[in-house]
Amino acid sequence: MSTLVISDLHVDVHTEDGNKPILKGVNLTINPGEIHAIMGPNGSGKSTLAYAIAGHPKYEITSGSVTLDGVELTDMTVDERARAGLFLAMQYPVEVPGVSVANFLRTAKTAIDGEAPKVRTWVKDVESALNQLQLDKSFAARSVNEGFSGGEKKRHEIAQLELLNPKAAILDETDSGLDIDALRVVSEGVNRYSEQGDRAVLLITHYTRILRYIEPTFVHVFVDGRIVDEGGKELADKLEANGYEEYVKAAANA
Repeated sequence: MSTLVISDLHVDVHTEDGNKPILKGVNLTINPGEIHAIMGPNGSGKSTLAYAIAGHPKYEITSGSVTLDGVELTDMTVDERARAGLFLAMQYPVEVPGVSVANFLRTAKTAIDGEAPKVRTWVKDVESALNQLQLDKSFAARSVNEGFSGGEKKRHEIAQLELLNPKAAILDETDSGLDIDALRVVSEGVNRYSEQGDRAVLLITHYTRILRYIEPTFVHVFVDGRIVDEGGKELADKLEANGYEEYVKAAANA
């Protein structure tokens, strides 16, 4: 079972002018089998939350706790967090010229499991994952994200999710830059992962369109580094209709 618990998390971002506080006390528990969607305006700290949990060096956790199945993550290195079962699908996946998708995936799987996957079964697993994301098997020979379209990058991220099968997945605007067909394929991959029933998903998004394909257990409104409201899918519909203005004004007057 996989439970991700974020407790009173405060995070600063390193800038040229010094540290700037972004997260101001985030509390969130994602139980096994749950999908929590975080929605909010630009600059509210959604991506900061994702990168801080994953261990990006630009983001400093000044206080608070993040645990996965009771194991504290904040003192771990990035690779230790991955081996503990944490996965981050990035908003802007980076290019890795000269490293093929096949080698990247096998190296990642080996690092997380502590042993190399069996070649014969692994090749079939990779082909199956790529096929489910509507990526041709020749995709495995391409350099990671080099020359990929936006849709290919995001589908590759979800192929990683399927193959590595972490305990908890943080998906940072996985829907950005996707056309309708790619959005559906990516959403189906997230649903397959979640439907195992013992995985935790934190889905960060600006828009409700991905929530037409992925049913969230809870929706949280994120403004000024905090969760300011939460509810079910009906809250996402309210945001679609009314935007974030009332929340932004309330935060400014707080």
